[in-house]
Order: sequence, then C-alpha cells, then structure tokens
Amino acid sequence: MKDKAPRAWQRMLSGRRLDLLDPSPLDVEIEDIAHGLARVARWNGQTKGDHAFSVAQHCVLVEAIMTHRNPQHSAASRLAALLHDAPEYVVGDMISPFKAALGLDYKAFENKLLAAIHLRFGLSPAVNSKLEAEIKLADRSAAYLEATQLAGFSVPESEKFFGRPKGLDGEGSRKFHQLKPLAPNEAAALYLGKFNQLVPK
Repeated sequence: MKDKAPRAWQRMLSGRRLDLLDPSPLDVEIEDIAHGLARVARWNGQTKGDHAFSVAQHCVLVEAIMTHRNPQHSAASRLAALLHDAPEYVVGDMISPFKAALGLDYKAFENKLLAAIHLRFGLSPAVNSKLEAEIKLADRSAAYLEATQLAGFSVPESEKFFGRPKGLDGEGSRKFHQLKPLAPNEAAALYLGKFNQLVPK
C-alpha cells in the first residue's frame, strides 16, 4: 500500500481549505487573510509594546505611505499594496535574510499564492513593474519607520539597511511617526476596514 501524499492544505476559520501547492482563488477569503496577518508578527516579535506589530498593520502602513506619496493611485493599485504580503497569512513572515538563504523556490511559492489572492479580488495575477517598484519603496519606508520606532534600530542602521524615507511629511503624515502595535482583533479590523474602503460591497 502506497503512503498517502502529505497534506498540503490549510483549513481556514471560514471553512475553506487552501491548497498551498496549487492555491485556488475560490478558496481565498479576505476575513481569513485579515485574521491570519493580524496574528503574524513583524520582526519575529522583537518590537516594543504590549502587542506584536503585525503584518496586517504593516500592510495598512505600506498602502498609506504609497497613497500619501501619490494620491492619484487607483483603488486597484492601493489594493495591490494592501495585499502585498497577503501570502503570509498562511506561510508566516520570514525575515528577509532567511528568505534569501532559502533561495528562489520560496519566492516562486509565495508569488503563486499571491497570484491566486490577486485573482480572487479582481486584480491581475502580477502587478506591473512600475507599481511593483512603488510598493517596494513604500515597503522599505515602512520597514525604516518600524525599525526606528519599534524594533530597536538606530537611525544610521536603518538608513543603511532600508534607506531614509522621503515624502512622508505634510498633511496626514503624523500617523507615520506614531506607530503603535495593536491587539490582534484590532489589527484585523483595521485591515478589513481598509479593504472594504477599497473594495466596497
């Protein structure tokens, strides 16, 4: 008798079963993403505060930074920014040095899952290079803000690793300089609120 193939799906609280090796957009639910990301810690949990700074909060921050720099972005572009780390709701948040050590196969796996998430919410499987560059720049700026405010990095260290953010001043910029980790349910609600703003029901 042949051994059964190892289980490669994750059961979600919504009741969906997401096949990690062959993810279907039909098995992706935004409530599962928000719930999962709100419970995944940035910086492996090495941040100040009563709660971890979650990937859910990070994604909301990245979308806010990108939109602050260019308010003309479409709702679809802003949604792509909000979803940029969505695969981590099932695979977790590995720090960048460890991802690099694992090699390109891990990135391909992550991208396959992200493509299914994009299709579920009406986006192209992959974003165009210009938007991808803007999201990555906002991501690095968010990392700088998190590193200096929450993760114990000095300003020179953060500038070396992430670059000093530009264009984060002016009206509405205060939120970028007062990061506060939220409890998981609050972080999930924040993420869902932003999603519903971009994708009205």
